[in-house]
Amino acid sequence: MTRGRPCRIGVLLHDFALGGTERIAVRLANAWAKEGADVTILCGDPNGPLATMVADTVHIRAMTPTVSRSRGSCRRLGRAVARALTDEPVDMLFIPGNYHWAAVPPIAAIDTGRPRIVAQISAALYKPQRGALRQFFFSRRMAHLLKGVDHLVAMDTVSMEQASAIVQGPALHRIETPALDDDLPPPVPTPAGPPTLIGIGRLVPEKGFADLIDAFAKVRDKTARLIVAGSGPEERALKALARNRGVAERVEFPGYVPDSRPWLDRAALFVLSSWFEGFPAVLIEAMAAGRRVVATDCTPAVTLFQARPGAGRIVPLRDSDDMAAAIDQMLEEPAPSPEDIAAIVNAHRIGLVCRRYLLAAGIDLPSPRRPVGLVAD
Repeated sequence: MTRGRPCRIGVLLHDFALGGTERIAVRLANAWAKEGADVTILCGDPNGPLATMVADTVHIRAMTPTVSRSRGSCRRLGRAVARALTDEPVDMLFIPGNYHWAAVPPIAAIDTGRPRIVAQISAALYKPQRGALRQFFFSRRMAHLLKGVDHLVAMDTVSMEQASAIVQGPALHRIETPALDDDLPPPVPTPAGPPTLIGIGRLVPEKGFADLIDAFAKVRDKTARLIVAGSGPEERALKALARNRGVAERVEFPGYVPDSRPWLDRAALFVLSSWFEGFPAVLIEAMAAGRRVVATDCTPAVTLFQARPGAGRIVPLRDSDDMAAAIDQMLEEPAPSPEDIAAIVNAHRIGLVCRRYLLAAGIDLPSPRRPVGLVAD
């Protein structure tokens, strides 16, 4: 289908905000361009900190007028992208994550030159806090938005099975989260001396950092330190909590860190304290750094370390007592080698994952890439 020219791949993205979905989308765009595709990110707003991550081999096509995030903005973005694709069609369009699903229907309705639409599930499909009625309407909305999708990608078996019960039509695939670079350095030994714990993510309530700080205050080793890396509206409240719990001098808030690896290398233990997650890249990054994990039972990703004794522990949601006890046990137990932990997540390297997406969509990449830049719609 691409004989005589590079395969054209579009990536729909609202903007370049700091988020796991956006980071994965940019990583895949860069990887597909490296594989030889002609890749364009079609965005509502070309601004945001992650824009600097886009390779110079990837187009950024900004919609005109700008489509900023607001109520109903994904639907408006979908209409704008549908018009853009009518003028400059692509062979495959990637829809990164649940947030962007509302953009699908206008694109699926394109009459001529409609691309193969590949949508990704990035967050949990079933959340206990929704309740039965809200879950019912979520599932109905998901089925409606994704009925025009050709391929639906889940990052774990649980989400794939749940999706098959909700959505009829798309071909379903399980493809790992593309969290790791192909040239990722090997893990370094756990630092000697007082242990450092680390949590990484946006500072919002559902990431559970208040639970983590409360658990940290209960950890037996009072020489231990905690790093809470991220930015967000809860920063002031979390710092106040650390002061109130008497641990402020042992808790560091470095803000958003564009590269988690140097911070993980400083740590003995990674803690995922979230109330709910899809398949978080940060957990994979932590294991690739050879770090053991304490994680709430918030994601199917906890199955990654269950098969390796000593690699991690699962604790109940929002239970700082159990979290503190698990941290104590992990710090006191002999640890597997960092290399053994890192080997568990080798399948999440970007080169392998990007080719699995193309294979699932029936895309061939026969031609070399070319340098590109930023254009306006």
